[in-house]
Amino acid sequence: MTVALVLHRADGAPLATSFRRAGFGKADPLARNREIAWEGPGSMAAGRAGFVGELEVESFPHIETIVVVEGELTLAADGAAPLVLGPHAGAVIGCGTALRIQAALHTQFVFCAAACEKPTRRGLVALCTNADFKPSKPPPTETLLGPTPQCRSANVFNEDGAQYLAGTWDSTPYHRVIRAHRLNEFMQLVAGSVRFAAPDGSVLSVGAGDALFVPLGAPIGWESSDGVAKLYVCQSVTA
Repeated sequence: MTVALVLHRADGAPLATSFRRAGFGKADPLARNREIAWEGPGSMAAGRAGFVGELEVESFPHIETIVVVEGELTLAADGAAPLVLGPHAGAVIGCGTALRIQAALHTQFVFCAAACEKPTRRGLVALCTNADFKPSKPPPTETLLGPTPQCRSANVFNEDGAQYLAGTWDSTPYHRVIRAHRLNEFMQLVAGSVRFAAPDGSVLSVGAGDALFVPLGAPIGWESSDGVAKLYVCQSVTA
């Protein structure tokens, strides 16, 4: 079973992840630019893409969270100020949004997209590291191998029909046992580092600027020795 898929390394190190060039659905406006690393239950996909030029989209066909890793991407929706995303900045595009996408130079980004048949949330929402954080539940006590951490989150986008939730999260250090992941989760670390343990004894280490995807059911542990902050997408689905 796939434990975690690294979508980007901030230091440019080679990736073990396999990507396939494909669009996400028949109407994907970024089909020519997209490389998918994972696609599965709940009609969700994660991967990376490169873009240069300008693209007008009358109605964005799915939900998508984008985090720029190189270059600069401008997203402009009707009736709102443009969002200019540089490296490590992210945004969520709601399904059905009328949108202009621009990149003067070649830009690379990682993404997490999900189908949505009955969208209720259109427009653009920025993902901010200086968000309005609220206390959030720590991991269950029985899964911890040390003190209970203090966790905070700022959920800025929620689409119930797709069970798609995006925002920013941070936590004090903690160590957790290997267990089946309870949802599909995309994450881009913006601070700190994490060691993800697998059942075979291997450990995947990621740090600030790295992006990865952990599918529902993947057996994985967590160990952080410093404070961690991440941009995230979560999707609850039935296994």
